[in-house]
Amino acid sequence: MTTNELTVAYPGREGAHSAAACDRLFPAARLVAAPSFEDVVGAVAGGRCTYGVLPIESSLSGPVNETHDLLFDSPLSIVAEAILSINHCLVGTEEVPLAEVREIHSHPVALDQCRKLLASMPWATAISSATTGDAAAAIRQLDDPGIVAIASARAARMNQLVVIADNVGDHPEAYTRFAALAPYTRLDRRHGAWRTAFSFVTDHRPAALHRAIEPLARRGIDMVQLVSRPIPQTPWRYRFDAVLGGHPLDDDVRAALHDMQAQTAYLRVFGSYRADLEDEGATTVAA
Repeated sequence: MTTNELTVAYPGREGAHSAAACDRLFPAARLVAAPSFEDVVGAVAGGRCTYGVLPIESSLSGPVNETHDLLFDSPLSIVAEAILSINHCLVGTEEVPLAEVREIHSHPVALDQCRKLLASMPWATAISSATTGDAAAAIRQLDDPGIVAIASARAARMNQLVVIADNVGDHPEAYTRFAALAPYTRLDRRHGAWRTAFSFVTDHRPAALHRAIEPLARRGIDMVQLVSRPIPQTPWRYRFDAVLGGHPLDDDVRAALHDMQAQTAYLRVFGSYRADLEDEGATTVAA
């Protein structure tokens, strides 16, 4: 990698939804496909890529737990977000009646977003893949009409597959939020609305969570997301990953985080980024 080359790692293959998110976040970058979410984090943390892009939240199935856990355990921060409309397609090597489908491959989040389809085909086995792009590539390699994938139309084209059924998701409008990760935290104050991502652990006592987030309510700060995740090293204890509306250097946000730190056992900011809103008008959401 040259010193002025912008490289972005993403999980899966070229047809993965994360690749489309990279195109929107970093349109001039060279994209680097990685085998897994963990490999994306490793490529950025190890300096082999400038940025990494991972899905972090689905409008249907909620937070992507693997991304949350990898981010918590890494030295990386969220520096941008992109929200993409997701259209799931059932793809295969040729047109085939659904009654003849034996296996359906896809990423677990995509499978979860297509429950009605899977329920209508109880004879077919759902098989997890690393990404939707990997699922499409595997179907091409297996070359069996009875084995299909849930993937994007883009992945189908790239793997010379046919779309057996379009828009097979449970809901007509589905969105995924993607996070751009970097080995630093942004503190610039460019145009638009901002988000601050952080993680905290409360003491194990009554009303600990209420006391921890009360400073936000007192200052009228919107909590955009709150996710609880188990702490493997201490069974039955949980941490909270949160996103609030505002910049970490805003007076109210800074004061609220300071007060929260006094009410928690641990607090760490791991992201400051411009919100991906339709009316912002920027050419790239990573600006």
